[in-house]
Amino acid sequence: MNTRVKRLILPIGGVAVAGLVGASMAAPAQAAGDTAHDTLAGSGLAAKNVIAYWLNQKASNLLHATPYGYESQVSAKHISSGGPSADSKPGIVSPIGGGSSGGSLKNVNLPRTTGKVFFRGGDGRPHWCSATSVHSKYGNLVATAGHCVYDTKTNRATMDRWVFIPGYYQGKAPWGIYVGKTAYTHYDYDVYEDGDRDYAFVTVYNGIKAGRGGDLRNVAEWSWKQVDRKTYAGHDRFLRKSKGGKYYVVKFTDAGRLESNVGAQGLAYNQKVGSSVYVFGYPSGSHPDGNHAFTGQTLKWSYGKTFAAKAPSVKGEELVGVKSSFTGEGSLGSSWLLRYSSSKRLGYLNGVTSGVADTDGNRRIDTSVSPYFDGETYGVYKAAASNWSGSIA
Repeated sequence: MNTRVKRLILPIGGVAVAGLVGASMAAPAQAAGDTAHDTLAGSGLAAKNVIAYWLNQKASNLLHATPYGYESQVSAKHISSGGPSADSKPGIVSPIGGGSSGGSLKNVNLPRTTGKVFFRGGDGRPHWCSATSVHSKYGNLVATAGHCVYDTKTNRATMDRWVFIPGYYQGKAPWGIYVGKTAYTHYDYDVYEDGDRDYAFVTVYNGIKAGRGGDLRNVAEWSWKQVDRKTYAGHDRFLRKSKGGKYYVVKFTDAGRLESNVGAQGLAYNQKVGSSVYVFGYPSGSHPDGNHAFTGQTLKWSYGKTFAAKAPSVKGEELVGVKSSFTGEGSLGSSWLLRYSSSKRLGYLNGVTSGVADTDGNRRIDTSVSPYFDGETYGVYKAAASNWSGSIA
């Protein structure tokens, strides 16, 4: 994994003061604040290696991954004065429809855009969080919590072998698996782990179809093609050797761009606190009293009005909260959608769950918190939204 000191730091609207040799990226004209980015899988071959990790041995790593619970439960407080405030005029990025490909969800009112991100954590084990597709120039962008991308537990680098599965449902990937290419976050989160900036935007490659009918338990039925072993030097994990000494690799099938398959939510920033939002995610884990209300296997929703909150334990002084019973080990990264249309299954991303809390001390989770999306959030989004990923098939 890359070390944290290797990250490219881009003061938005200014000149890069530190970065990798030979790396460059234009600063977005309308962005505010600082953006840092890291490569997750820098080539098609590296991306195939990621796919192999998740789908080898009948997708064992993926099917047995556990929800990521690090820093999921925080000591949050509902505050009546102070709190987050807009740093410029309110703004929006429009959502876009999609979903021409096959696949369906049990509840048509649930968004196709929301799914799970899977990764190998600092403990070397497979985990997952919630995430959503958000509109971008090339239809390839995913939004989630910052600590579902950056390894704040070991403080080493990004999470390893990062993929997004929209519409995940009980071991099925109806619209394919999308490997993360590059992760973007706010400099203050990247360096200082500032809870007020606990969000990330990740570009992903075109999807790869997985298993018959999207069933991850049927990946063994994939076809194989003969290859030259030299082409895959250092990436032998997904090669199969025949008795005749020939080498074969899984024949990947391109599922297309993320946005073309499931659509994408818009983005809203500098909005008034007190707005109503739907929260979509995959809550899992127990309440403090031991009650397991959610399994994490199906997409759930909650609804409420945002309010000002803070969580000093994670350096979150200007957060927003919403009343929700979502438990945190799995709901991290859940999408907060403003003006959500149940018929179109689209709205405006206005937050991502960064933690949950029991605010009244009754040992039941009652609140989810998110960073307040302001102009600096928009700056990080803009830095990510105009970057191409391409196909790995």
